[in-house]
Amino acid sequence: MLLRLHEWGDRAAPPIVCLHGVTGHGRRFRRLAEERLAERFHILAPDLRGHGRSGWEPPWTIATNVADVLETVAAGEIERAVWLGHSYGARLILELAALEPDRIERAVLLDPAIDLLPHVGFDMAEDHRADRVFGSVEEAVDTRLERNPTTPRPFVEEEAREHLVEGRPGRFRWRYCQSAVVSAYGELCTPAPPPDTLRAPTLLVHAGEFGLVREEQLDAYRAALGERLETVAVPGGHMVIWDAYEETAAAVSEYLEDSGP
Repeated sequence: MLLRLHEWGDRAAPPIVCLHGVTGHGRRFRRLAEERLAERFHILAPDLRGHGRSGWEPPWTIATNVADVLETVAAGEIERAVWLGHSYGARLILELAALEPDRIERAVLLDPAIDLLPHVGFDMAEDHRADRVFGSVEEAVDTRLERNPTTPRPFVEEEAREHLVEGRPGRFRWRYCQSAVVSAYGELCTPAPPPDTLRAPTLLVHAGEFGLVREEQLDAYRAALGERLETVAVPGGHMVIWDAYEETAAAVSEYLEDSGP
């Protein structure tokens, strides 16, 4: 499936492919792209299957999502790039590294969902089976902030402008397929490719207090990648591109300082 693509920067510049997490969309990378990357890179951020303005039909597997992304970047004649992913998007990069490692010049993993513990995946899937319908934009924003109190409100307000849609009058939903989201949490409980399949230089930014990236996972990646791995812990919750935007953006910018033109 060709995915809906959001782009920033000169198309002749070195490419960065950005992959969002579950319930997200490509324009979540807008601020990072516009403020930190677009002067030197061509940023491409697709809406994954079941999310945003891409197609929503099944299957909603990790393998299908990787194939969709490869088809989409191939249509843009991109063979090799920096790959940046948040959460589920980072897991897709790990899968890509096992499948077609030469496509990855560098990897940037933002609080990656490497493999979820089964009880965590179950709880997340069950939570997202519940219908999320809101009576107003303000209610949707307030509910998101209640669940994620470390997130600055302006990020969620922008999210609502981009990603909230009105169905029947006065009934708002986030623009993603519930079935795809539930399926994704089950997929994330499957084993990820082993760390040593990631041969490219890698930056791993993780929300240390949130704890999605477990210490034993960090140890395994440090042992496998050695000097090819840089890790940065940031404050706040899982949405590191919101909750710790300045720290995350600085880490990404510094890491890519000697890339590109």
